[in-house]
Amino acid sequence: MRLAFLFPGQGSQSAGYLRRLPEHSCVRDTLQEAGELLGVDIVELDQEPALRSTVAVQLGLLVAAVAQARALAAEDVRPDAVAGLSVGAFGAAVACGCLEFGDALRLVDLRARSMQQAFAEGYGMLAVSGLRQAALESLLEQLNADPDRTGAELAPAQRAYLANLNSGSQFVVAGADAALARLADAARGAGARQVERLAVAVPSHCPLLAGTAAELAGELGALRLRDPVVPYVANTTARALHKAAEVARDLAEGVMRPVRWHDTNRLLVELGVRCSVEMPPGQALTRFMHNLSCQVDALASDGSSLRSLVLRVRRACPQGGATQPT
Repeated sequence: MRLAFLFPGQGSQSAGYLRRLPEHSCVRDTLQEAGELLGVDIVELDQEPALRSTVAVQLGLLVAAVAQARALAAEDVRPDAVAGLSVGAFGAAVACGCLEFGDALRLVDLRARSMQQAFAEGYGMLAVSGLRQAALESLLEQLNADPDRTGAELAPAQRAYLANLNSGSQFVVAGADAALARLADAARGAGARQVERLAVAVPSHCPLLAGTAAELAGELGALRLRDPVVPYVANTTARALHKAAEVARDLAEGVMRPVRWHDTNRLLVELGVRCSVEMPPGQALTRFMHNLSCQVDALASDGSSLRSLVLRVRRACPQGGATQPT
């Protein structure tokens, strides 16, 4: 196993990211297919005010990632494993042949609308860098305690939750605005190197989204998924999955469980991955992989031409990758 495709999640978007996709027939076809299925002009999803919409952003990220993966496959660059952070898992499921693109679009549309309707305002996500996990968990335990009742916790909707374990010292917390504000102050006081609100308006990857997970599970249960042709590394368990039912469970439950991205990267390295390509937009997943292991040539699609990316992958993986539909 040599090449992994990595699919980013919400927060990686930036103005114009769909317009930065490579000029390639597979990209044009993917944009057209998505536009016809959704009844929207896809390239408008990377502009204001769409960038403030959970629905528009999640759909746009899926389209961008699948378009890039298809363009790479057309140039005979195919992965030996796939992994996606948060909503990126749906692009990973498409790239490993488990999920049809049209079904992925419908599922992501349902996912995003359910999240947005349940938490229209007052919630979000906060990135904390420079603290160890134990220190951050200790802060959360203190801040989630109910000040009016000894030994009791705040109501679930008032709490903050550890949502993403991105690296050994970079984490994302989800929850109510007030809880995130208290945590930001406490984390800075505890010596955090950086504390930043993300461009995410919902509390992803925490128990508050159990309802959305149940909706997704129902929809996925009605679909006929295929077993992945290359390993799909799960958000929820950081384990390589080989059965369609296992992937379906991860896609559904991923919205309400923490993303174990650091463990995902460690598993990919253990499996023998020597090159990773991050689908657009953004370069955060590339930085996480680069910081974890000098054994992996971590590449980002965003900011690189398709030709340059293909050449760099071929140098890193001269034996090529696996063959599968995208």
